[in-house]
Amino acid sequence: MTDSNALDPEDLKIVTLARSVRARNGVPEGAAVRDETGRTYVAGAVALDSLKLSALRTAVAMAVASGATSLEAAALVTEAEVASAEDLAAVRDLGGAGTPVLVAGPDGTVRATVAAG
Repeated sequence: MTDSNALDPEDLKIVTLARSVRARNGVPEGAAVRDETGRTYVAGAVALDSLKLSALRTAVAMAVASGATSLEAAALVTEAEVASAEDLAAVRDLGGAGTPVLVAGPDGTVRATVAAG
């Protein structure tokens, strides 16, 4: 478990944003990513009949659609213990193998920080 107080303020911000979107939208996951310019993109899970995306893949897609060319960091707030391989692959595709992904529980406590690669 990572001490949330020890997080960089910018990393703490994306964890807070991910937690907020999860609670506000009543979805199982919330995610936020920060691009190379410091812009953040926040998303919840998408569950339509014709389209299902995790929160993290949705946030990455929003960043790409907005012109981001790289990611500095990503955060996922979820009940799951780890980010899925598909989520990590999406972060890796845009951010590279070393992009940190902070995985936090619903209370915002960061359980792990893993590299996307």
